[in-house]
Amino acid sequence: MRKVKIITDSCSDLTPELLERYDIDYCRMCTVEDGVESPALLSWSYEDAHRLYDTIRGGKRITTAQVSVEEFTAVFTKYLEAGMDIVYIACCQKQSGSVNTGSVVARGLLEKYPDAKIFCIDSLNACIGEGIVAIEAAKLAGEGKSAEEICDHVTAIRKNVHEYATVHTLDHLKKAGRVSASSAFFGNLIGVKPILVADKEGAQVAFKKVKGRQAALREIVALLKEGISDPESTTVYLAHADCTAEEVEALRAIIEAEIAPKEIYPCLIGPIIGASVGPDTIGVWALGKPVTFTASDK
Repeated sequence: MRKVKIITDSCSDLTPELLERYDIDYCRMCTVEDGVESPALLSWSYEDAHRLYDTIRGGKRITTAQVSVEEFTAVFTKYLEAGMDIVYIACCQKQSGSVNTGSVVARGLLEKYPDAKIFCIDSLNACIGEGIVAIEAAKLAGEGKSAEEICDHVTAIRKNVHEYATVHTLDHLKKAGRVSASSAFFGNLIGVKPILVADKEGAQVAFKKVKGRQAALREIVALLKEGISDPESTTVYLAHADCTAEEVEALRAIIEAEIAPKEIYPCLIGPIIGASVGPDTIGVWALGKPVTFTASDK
């Protein structure tokens, strides 16, 4: 049986340690500042992150570009030449068109490598939620499962990923076209902190509004707790966009007290997602029960 390589993209926000631990590669997207494109690297440092988020705090808008045809071709070809099949875990189609571009590139490459298989899967998630799906795929690849088996499994569990995050303002998401102007207005009322979720179709939704940042931190943990069925075997990922160490530690303490999971894994929200959500976003992600909420339920 052919070995399978798991590939994701810059939206997955997997740390270098997680990429190495699970033998995952990724296709680079780009950030765009003053018309200049830069690769969105998941190996960026806290200093790099602080610089980007401070640029946004200063009023400059950073835009993004999806994975290019050339990048997909180079990364996919590397593993096809090594005789491997590929499962690409992509950012949710509602937030990026990269899964479509990847599928087009895959069809072209399979003409040259007819014995290979390439599956391009919409993870229905973004940020570390997408990364969680990629990790689950990589675990199966490490067990020697086929590309078809991996595809079937991750398609079945991709919306068992729960995401709950809070932001200081919805302005960045409004500029990126992720929330409506009306949602942004009501979410930006003084003292109100919006709670963001990813619904079962992968859409980012301003789910509810809470008075005060501390109350918002407690609310996202309470929501996650409802979605987890087995805390003792669950890893909770705590991702943030250049929040203070004190706030990250405060959220960690709430998670420990309210959920007591097997592991709490802190990480940065990467440059692609960060450009949309803006600085000081903070959230929690974990595998759990199937997500049933849709934006239309709101």
